[in-house]
Amino acid sequence: MKVLTQEAIALLKDLISIQSFSSEEDQTAARIEQWFSEHAIPCERKQNNVYAFNANFDENKPTLLLNSHHDTVKPNSAYTKVPFQPQVEDGKLYGLGSNDAGGALVSLIALFTHYYAHPNPSYNLILAATAEEESSGPNGLNSLLPHLPPIDVAIVGEPTLMQLAIAEKGLVVFDGKVTGTASHAAHPNADNPILKLPQVIQWLQEFSFEKTSAVLGPVKLTVTQVSAGKQHNVVPADVDLVIDVRVNDCYSNQAIVDLLQEDAPLTLTPRSTDLNSSSIPIDHPLVQAGIALGRETYGSPTLSDQAKLSCPSLKLGPGDSTRSHTADEYIHIHEIEEGIALYIALLNKIL
Repeated sequence: MKVLTQEAIALLKDLISIQSFSSEEDQTAARIEQWFSEHAIPCERKQNNVYAFNANFDENKPTLLLNSHHDTVKPNSAYTKVPFQPQVEDGKLYGLGSNDAGGALVSLIALFTHYYAHPNPSYNLILAATAEEESSGPNGLNSLLPHLPPIDVAIVGEPTLMQLAIAEKGLVVFDGKVTGTASHAAHPNADNPILKLPQVIQWLQEFSFEKTSAVLGPVKLTVTQVSAGKQHNVVPADVDLVIDVRVNDCYSNQAIVDLLQEDAPLTLTPRSTDLNSSSIPIDHPLVQAGIALGRETYGSPTLSDQAKLSCPSLKLGPGDSTRSHTADEYIHIHEIEEGIALYIALLNKIL
């Protein structure tokens, strides 16, 4: 396992060195294909999604999907290190995508490689290294799923400090519009939409979703953008807002839309209702195996490709979510080493 772990860390360094912004992942996809070729594992590729099946795949057995992504966000302006230059300092591997989600991705690839030739596994294994997670783009995991056999359960590799995220909040983004009457600034106007804004924001802040999840807590609504007007002497006809709603597992996204649209003092248009909350029962064998290994369960407030899956899914991986999208992103080398060992121990209990 030591050699496999060293190879996985080398793969992560290579992936860091290749620019792979969402929808621009062709070269990292090629590097992942190279890994499978070097380990004599057949793989397939659809667009920038690379996937492989275990050697003894049996359609009569349940299937476990191992999924993480190889795209990244763009580096922010606060970087002091070169984003695409992997550097190890004091046991930390620096580089864009090292923590989100390179560490989890290469650990899952190592896990799949370790168990690839298992003679008689209880679960089939599919490894999917996917694209466009950061942008929720159309050519990521959601485009690959129709080409895969039915999935019974999934591990989604994201930085969780190798704790068990048994639920994840969904997301609905609304475009809001407060309407009024346009006019010249020099004339009286009792229908200025900007002056309606404080009451509207107060209504949004005070809106309460009745159901609170034991794992994910309450639904969280946040006004994130406000824009209005184009010149100093014109009262605009409307004010545009963007509202970010993080949805717990007590509601579907459509239910959130219906509740807000019913009485809202502004027009609310959802951009999408596809990114629903996700979860896995705490008594699922995969979760129980993790608990037996000393892992803790929690609910995750951040979104991942779990939202694209209709099966039970567990978010689990090395790294720390609070480092994601930060300047000088890094992951500890020991986190990858421990992550691979824990992944292998976890599957050892169910395979």
